[in-house]
Amino acid sequence: MLISQILKDKGDLVFTASPQETVGAAAALLHTRRVGAMVVVDETEAVVGILSERDIVRVIAKEGAAALTKPISSCMSAKVIFAEPHETVDALLERMTDRRIRHLPVVKGGRLAGIISIGDLVKHKINEALAEADGLKAYIAAG
Repeated sequence: MLISQILKDKGDLVFTASPQETVGAAAALLHTRRVGAMVVVDETEAVVGILSERDIVRVIAKEGAAALTKPISSCMSAKVIFAEPHETVDALLERMTDRRIRHLPVVKGGRLAGIISIGDLVKHKINEALAEADGLKAYIAAG
């Protein structure tokens, strides 16, 4: 299955933040929105980073509560790894596993088109396996 199909089913909503927002404000937004990461964009909507719960935990562990007043730009992952809509689930699972990342912004024509999490991909793989198992059960039952 292609990533474009998962985005079609899931939707293309992407929560974004500016690099100047504080880590504390970003943590509150992640909690409120019940997501694990936000894409960081500049004033032209260009992707400049990604901020995950892991980034926040790391900076707080290193700097304590004072880290909450720092800008997102001080702890975000600036080397963003992207996905494209024509890529496959298996290709992204491999990339995410190799790079130890859990979220990939999806770009199409240089514009942000969505975000895919490892959970989205695992959910798809589980559904695929269940459908295959059901098909095999029906085949066996038909004799």
